[in-house]
Amino acid sequence: MSTIIIGVIQALIKLPRNTKKGLLFLIDIGIIIGSLFVSFSMRLGYFYFPSGESYLQLIIIAAPLFALPIFNHFGLYHTIIRYAGLKALWRIIQATSLYAILWGLAAFMAADWVAFPRSVILINWLIVITAIGGSRLFARWLLSEGNKNNKNNVLIYGAGIAGRQLSTALRESNESNPIAFIDDSIDLYHHSILGLKVYSKNDLDNLIDKNNIKEILIAIPSLSRIHRREIIKYLESFPIVVRSLPSLSAFAHGKVKVNDLLEIDIRDLLGRDPVSPNKKLLKTNIFKKVVLVSGAGGSIGSELCRQIVLLMPKKLILFDISESSLYIIEQELLNLNISSVEIFPVIGSTSDKKRMTVVFNHYGVQTIYHAAAYKHVPLVESNPSQGILNNAIGTMEVAEAAISSNIETFVLISTDKAVRPTSIMGATKRIAELVLQALDKEYPNICFTMVRFGNVLDSSGSVIPLFKKQIKAGGPVTVTHVDVVRYFMTIPEAVELVIQAGAMAKGGEVFVLDMGEPIRIYDLAVKMIKLSGLVLLDKANPNGDIEIKYTGLRPGEKLYEELLVDGSFVSTEHELIMHAKEEMISWEKLEPLLVQIKEAAINSEMKKINKLLNHIVPQFNPTSNNACDLNH
Repeated sequence: MSTIIIGVIQALIKLPRNTKKGLLFLIDIGIIIGSLFVSFSMRLGYFYFPSGESYLQLIIIAAPLFALPIFNHFGLYHTIIRYAGLKALWRIIQATSLYAILWGLAAFMAADWVAFPRSVILINWLIVITAIGGSRLFARWLLSEGNKNNKNNVLIYGAGIAGRQLSTALRESNESNPIAFIDDSIDLYHHSILGLKVYSKNDLDNLIDKNNIKEILIAIPSLSRIHRREIIKYLESFPIVVRSLPSLSAFAHGKVKVNDLLEIDIRDLLGRDPVSPNKKLLKTNIFKKVVLVSGAGGSIGSELCRQIVLLMPKKLILFDISESSLYIIEQELLNLNISSVEIFPVIGSTSDKKRMTVVFNHYGVQTIYHAAAYKHVPLVESNPSQGILNNAIGTMEVAEAAISSNIETFVLISTDKAVRPTSIMGATKRIAELVLQALDKEYPNICFTMVRFGNVLDSSGSVIPLFKKQIKAGGPVTVTHVDVVRYFMTIPEAVELVIQAGAMAKGGEVFVLDMGEPIRIYDLAVKMIKLSGLVLLDKANPNGDIEIKYTGLRPGEKLYEELLVDGSFVSTEHELIMHAKEEMISWEKLEPLLVQIKEAAINSEMKKINKLLNHIVPQFNPTSNNACDLNH
């Protein structure tokens, strides 16, 4: 029987808006006419039907003509019933009161002020308020009960303002049914807020089992990363999906919506709060200057463009070999409508020195952020000649073009894989660093510098989007080795630090970003599985959901990444930026070696390439012999 009722309710919900409005009209007509018969009967003490009094028959039948326009005017047919609250009830009182007054006056006039029981008006008013208001509340209850079967039961972690607004938003949605609050405040335990009881996190086990909880929603936007990480770590042990509200700044700009709920930000697992930037450093090489970003369409390059354009350069040159990537970032920046900044997209290769020189001179470039590079380790390992020509020789060509064009500042985006490299990619990036260090000594009028950091979250080729995709597909999640660890930083944070490091440069420095504590990739995979509400499938849990498979280290891949070649550094004025003290090669010795390796790369001569790589980068220690090319 209950299934039939729920089915009927759900069918009513799906009816067109005008059809539902028409049904309400008919119900209210029945209530108004019926209430008058009841009112007369209650006043006279017997069932009353005005058979002889034609004026009363007329006034009773005509009552809906008074009521319905008034009800419509007060919005009784515009309110969505399942969201109706106290405001709607107040409008019902106002509407029925006005109706009772106007109908009462009409009834007196029709009866010539005689033989009409005046108390009928008061009785009718009370009955109509009760019936109209009660019908709405009853319909709201029925609809909420009908929706419950289609909703996921959820818990809200945080009984503050954000949590309360979230509970209201969830009740108005068709997706989730809030069951209770979880809060760390002892003072709130066992109190009710908006009809939901507040529990301690120690009650989670019982609440999840008893109420078939599918999700827990963290609604404390003001939490620090460290505190948020502690909560998430505690929730990992429960078989539920964990989602979170956006940041406090995002939350403050408008009412909480269900769509604002996010999957747990992987940044929360890093447990590190961002450090406020030095605004003076941010503007030093950018404000009112002509800035060029090479590799502007890539993960790092595009974020550089986003941040640079907000620092008000005179011109921003977007340089990339990929027209599709270039178009996307250009359109994104143009949509910001920053009229004071001229934006110029330029297609070209950083390996083409003539093209770079023409571009530099045409636009009068003053600062360049060189982010163009091949960075995917296995791909560069199987295409070493192109990695050398793009990453190493390409950097040299851009630097020489910068010299001939008298550019003021040249900032290279480097990587931790350049430190004691085990891959072709890492070795080529170390050569790029050596090129700039050597040229800085030869051309002191130009400030050459480089910034070295580890992996960035959600970049193309990163494990994070890969794990998300694999979990969504039902697994398995692939990890190369159980002991692989990596440094991680968000792309915006890394780029912000790159800009500041470049501003501190005097020339020839290798800046290293403090990446925090390294994270074991296996642990990261386990956390992401658990926070998706799934169970790891392993020997301890043979009935789990997602399995982790080990694929073996890829060609050129390390177990551990490092940030310093010689292990020494000095601090700078920024707490997350260090200045590495490392040996260099003079341009006199380096230049002929670069000519040789360029020739070898053009001809795909692997033996010669390997010999020169080991000569230029003595720390180069390849982990495999899988590097190959068309000629080998």
